[in-house]
Amino acid sequence: MDRHEKHGDFYHQLRERIAAWLTDRGEGFRHAQVLLLAPDLFHLMCRLALDKRVPVADKAKLAAAIAYFVSPIDALPEAVLGPVGYVDDVAVAAYALNSVINSGNGEIAKEYWAGEGDLLAAVQQVLAVADDMIGSGLWRKIRGMFDGAQSR
Repeated sequence: MDRHEKHGDFYHQLRERIAAWLTDRGEGFRHAQVLLLAPDLFHLMCRLALDKRVPVADKAKLAAAIAYFVSPIDALPEAVLGPVGYVDDVAVAAYALNSVINSGNGEIAKEYWAGEGDLLAAVQQVLAVADDMIGSGLWRKIRGMFDGAQSR
C-alpha cells in the first residue's frame, strides 16, 4: 500500500473536506465557488513550481504562496475556522498565480489547470471578491506581506 492509498493525497483530502463542509453549510455560503477552487489552485501552484520552463523568480512567488497555503498559522487559520479558513489561502494562491500567468507563463499554467472552466477567469473571480471575502484591511496586509517577501 503506497502513501497515497494509505492517507490519500492533499488534493483529494482538501477537496473532500471543503465539499463536506459546504454540504453541511447548505447552498447559502456565498463564497462556495471560490472555496471549491482551493484544491485546483494548490495543485496548479505545485505543478508550476516543479516545471523547468517556469523562471526561478516565478517559482519563488509560487513557493511563498504554497508555504502560506500549507502553514497552520496564517491570517484565517483553518484549524480554528474550518474550511472557511481557506479563503485567504485561495486569495493568496490567485494573487501569486495572476502574477506568474501575467509574466508570460499562461500557456504552461493552462497545461496544468485541472479545474473546471477558464483558468484566468477563475483567478480573476477570486481576486474580484478577495476584499469581500477577507476584508479589505486584512487583504491589503496579506498582499503587503506577500509582496514584501518577493522583493527580498
